[in-house]
Amino acid sequence: MLSKAAIADGKGNFKIDSVEVGAPADGEVLVSIKAAGICHTDFASLSWKRPLVMGHEGAGVVVKVGRAVSSLKKGDQVVFNWAIPCGMCFQCKLGNAVLCEISRPAYVMERSAAHAHPKGTLWNGHPIDRSFNIGTLSEFTLVREEALSLLPPGVPMTSAAVVSCGVMTGFGSVRNVARVKKGESVVVVGCGGVGLNIIQGAVLAKAGKIIAIDVHESSLQRAAMFGASHCLKAQKSAAARASLVADVMALTSGRGADHAFEATGIPDLAFLPLQLIRNGGQAFQVSGINAQVNVPMPQFMWNKTYMTPLYGGCVPKRDFPLIFNHYLKRRLLLDELVTRTYRLEEL
Repeated sequence: MLSKAAIADGKGNFKIDSVEVGAPADGEVLVSIKAAGICHTDFASLSWKRPLVMGHEGAGVVVKVGRAVSSLKKGDQVVFNWAIPCGMCFQCKLGNAVLCEISRPAYVMERSAAHAHPKGTLWNGHPIDRSFNIGTLSEFTLVREEALSLLPPGVPMTSAAVVSCGVMTGFGSVRNVARVKKGESVVVVGCGGVGLNIIQGAVLAKAGKIIAIDVHESSLQRAAMFGASHCLKAQKSAAARASLVADVMALTSGRGADHAFEATGIPDLAFLPLQLIRNGGQAFQVSGINAQVNVPMPQFMWNKTYMTPLYGGCVPKRDFPLIFNHYLKRRLLLDELVTRTYRLEEL
């Protein structure tokens, strides 16, 4: 069938054009996409050196399933998962679904993974990759069964779509990776989509002080709405950064926070969390910074830990139902994360 889609040209541009989406092969599912989110990774995908169908966040309705698909049927409402586990490799068997060796994201960025069927989507008569093997900025897409999770009744498609990446990354980094405990202190640098969900994860973990940092007053207001206990407005100068570190120290008994998360995507801030945590504390860079960055090694001293967690350690069958359960019980905000909607042809 024909499907309108956002096509990146690999040179920094995109256009809305038609692709041809085939019938599902064994283990595949054809989905009508009802909502798709957009994040900074989608902007980066414009320059991935080859044409592709954009988008890696989304929710929709199953149109048709291929043979051997057992967990889904026509008419099911579903949400996408961009880190698609094979369930059989070394990492999947360890429980690290997000690190699947068959469809790991670094490989997906370079070319289609082994389980993808590029012939299932054609553009101008030629096979075209789908971003992260899903390509949600399209009316229809063809994906492996493992890329989808059931969406419970009562969750709007627009709210469900952003769970696919931003919500999962922030929430999961707190719950699955940092494993924040009751009463511990948390600092969040950058209060965009991922940062707000770090805050929500910290609230659900019953953290003590949750300190939000951002350069924009409006972002700090949203951080407070999502549960931050303290908000610090940052400045961009080095001197102001030193003052910011002092402010965090003052709020954490002079020793620093138990956990600090960077969620800005700004290379110069990649290692700022190391300056905000106590000795023996945990620092996390969750924004996916790929640029080369220099850091003074003494910042790692005194048993500080620095990690760059991928996708919040997502295990779809475990994490997605939990997130939607929190939403349905009004413990986690999703609707408020959607600030504006567009039709595909308006992009």
